[in-house]
Amino acid sequence: MTSGLWELVLRGVWVTVQLLVFGGLLATAVSFAVGIARVDRRWIVRFLAGVYTEVFRGTSALIMIFWVYFVLPLASGWQLVPMWAAVLALGLTYGAYGAEIVRGALNSVDPAQREGGIALSFSPWQRMRLILLPQAVPEMIPPFANLLVELLKGTALVSIMGMGDLAFSGSLVRLALQESVEIYTYILLIYFVIAFLLTRAMRALERRLKAGVGRAPAKKADAAPTRVAETAGAGGGA
Repeated sequence: MTSGLWELVLRGVWVTVQLLVFGGLLATAVSFAVGIARVDRRWIVRFLAGVYTEVFRGTSALIMIFWVYFVLPLASGWQLVPMWAAVLALGLTYGAYGAEIVRGALNSVDPAQREGGIALSFSPWQRMRLILLPQAVPEMIPPFANLLVELLKGTALVSIMGMGDLAFSGSLVRLALQESVEIYTYILLIYFVIAFLLTRAMRALERRLKAGVGRAPAKKADAAPTRVAETAGAGGGA
């Protein structure tokens, strides 16, 4: 490929990364807001959060992008630029899936932890902030990593609006060169590299968060002497 075509692909990578970052931030905010609302004591809050979750999980991300970009301006007279229309549609859609991750992680915390907070006269928000979330968040990281990878793949849907993301730029380069195998192999590898770096970063975050609550897994180098000592102790006792 010529330098001009590579520049087009790199611009597409930048657009895709922006969609991933901004869409991921919105999806994360929505996930925590709706997920916490799903375990609220008030039934009306749980009901409204459940309605949101079911609506956005039950609709296509592609149709949601269409709706936000083409239908919303007709209904409200407010036209979003393609970037923010895509971020809004993707963030709200994937945030609904993330809300179930948050709800499940919060419900997995030992009930005795909640009871301890009540015994200490903590308010519901204090129990959530000081007891439940610090223990639940590390458990959310692996499924959130999968969700962000799905969001990365979902960014290719924005090409329907003519946005110059990675998938759209790859299509333009393919048309210019009339070479499908080479171009789409490059695009496939670029998506893989972004997803790989994302999952590695999320694993590092998971280890750090678990270490913060005293649940970091023991390293093999540290575990081996312990097993040797236990074996020696058992032999000496015999």
